[in-house]
This record gives sequence, structure tokens and C-alpha cells, in this order.
Amino acid sequence: MHPALSVIAFTTLSGAGYGLALVLATGHGNPGFLATKVAWILALALITIGLLCSTLHLGNPQRAWRAFSQWRSSWLSREGVLAVMTYIPVGLLALMSLFMNEFSSLLGYVATVLCIATVASTAMSYGSLRTIPAWHTMWTLASYLAISLTTGTMLYLTFFGREAGTRSAEIWNWLAIVFLIITWGIRMVWMKRARDVGYGDSSMETATGLGHIGKVRLLERPHAMGNYLTNEMAFRIARKHEDKFWRITLVLGLVVPVVCLVIATFAPALGFLRVLGTASLFAGVFMDRWLFFAVARHAVGLYYGGDEALVPAE
Repeated sequence: MHPALSVIAFTTLSGAGYGLALVLATGHGNPGFLATKVAWILALALITIGLLCSTLHLGNPQRAWRAFSQWRSSWLSREGVLAVMTYIPVGLLALMSLFMNEFSSLLGYVATVLCIATVASTAMSYGSLRTIPAWHTMWTLASYLAISLTTGTMLYLTFFGREAGTRSAEIWNWLAIVFLIITWGIRMVWMKRARDVGYGDSSMETATGLGHIGKVRLLERPHAMGNYLTNEMAFRIARKHEDKFWRITLVLGLVVPVVCLVIATFAPALGFLRVLGTASLFAGVFMDRWLFFAVARHAVGLYYGGDEALVPAE
């Protein structure tokens, strides 16, 4: 699949926003603290910017509202409905913190459930696609939820880093490290499966329906030049570049944040390293999300000869 920058920005930013909102909605962060107020504003900003980015990938953005009508059968439509619904409790909690220095446990529970449901719907928009075997797995759902929670937790730490040295901050540091390890462990499993599964149970024989005759091979490409399908659905990255990008992703998303958090835990004066760790994590997540699309194989590529006939993108 061709990685679209707008979709990468949407899933990364909105996921981080929902993750931060989830942490705040579970009662963490004194509603009277300036840091908490700024955190609520940032959560809403990330969610909004992310959702706006998603419209840039639509062929006809002005008709985006029609997607809401298919919520009974479409995960994409459910995602849109849930995203709008989540604004209500999250927005009210933000207003309560900003102007009343208060927090509502009831709204917090509702916001928590809706944040998780929205991120899950985003994941299922991809995970439900049988035509892309790499995505059609519950590891996709686990990946999106884990990344959202981890990025939200890291953002929370950047705002409350001034509390480094307190028992609470130390616990959050170690909790974030555990989240990082679990998240990238899930991503490793997903990546290995994506590489192994390829086109899944589909093949040139099943794609053309000529399997009963014997082995099918491409005699001539359907098009002399690239078209929408080959550019968007049959995009392929060279394996050597894929390996290199994946290593960089792990360094940025796992190694650097963990090192920064460990140092900040034992050296409170270097608490600013949490900010560096968070920035590195976001860079890693952006690259990981790019790979999420780049390594996936859409079954339509089989009509063009599969990987053997597709030229890897350099």
C-alpha cells in the first residue's frame, strides 16, 4: 500500500491525543494545575488536527459527512461517529479544568471508554480488510491501542516532568518504560507476520480463477505504465530499505525513549530528557506508521504479477 502522509499524520496525532485524553480522564493530573489545563488543550488539539488531516486523503472532502451514515456496517463510519461523540465528555472535562479547577469521575469514565472505542475503530478500519492480509489480524488492533496509550503516557510525563523526584513521577517513568517495551514487542510481532503472510491465501491462481488449469504466470502487464492501482494499492518498498527503516524505527521509538526515561529516573535534574524521549518516540511512530502501509500487500497486486512483477520503490 502507498503510505499517504495525511493518513500517517491522522493516525499518529489523533492516537496520541486520545491516549493523552485517556490518561487525564482516568483522574491523573490535578485539574487545578496549569500543566493539566495545557495537557487537556493539547489533547483536544492533537485530536482535532489529526481528524482534519484525515479529510485531506478523501477524494471529495466536502462529502465527508456522508461517511457518518454507514455506521451499521462500516468501521470507518463508526470511527467518525465515535470521534464526534468523544468531543463531548473530553471537551467538558477540559472546560471544567480550565475554568472550574474540577474533575468529574462520571465524565472521566465515559471519556475513557469513548477514547478507547475511537482508537479501536480506527484500527479496525484497517484490520477488517481481508484483501490486505498483513492488516487483517488482531495484532493491528493491539498495535493501535498500545501506541496510543504509550504516546499519551509520554506526553503526560513531559507535562509533569517537574515532579521528577517524587514517588508518583518515578512510578510513571517505569510504567512508561513497560508500555514502550510492550508496544514495540507487539509491533515486532506484527512486522514479522506482515513479512511472512504476503498475500495470504490469495495467489495468481485464485486472483485469476485459473488455478484449475495449473500454475499461472503473468505473460504481459495489463498496463504499459503505472496507474492508480499500481501506484496506490501495489506500492512496494525494497526489502533492504524496509530493514533499514525498521531498525531506525526501533532506535527512535524504543531505545532512545527508554534510555532517556532511565536517566531521568536516576538523575532528576535531567528531567528535560523526557521531552527528548517523547520527541524521539513520535519520530519512531511516524516511521512505523509509514512502514505499516508500505509493507502491506493488497490482493489487487496479484493481477499485475505480484511482487515478482512489481518494481520496488527505492
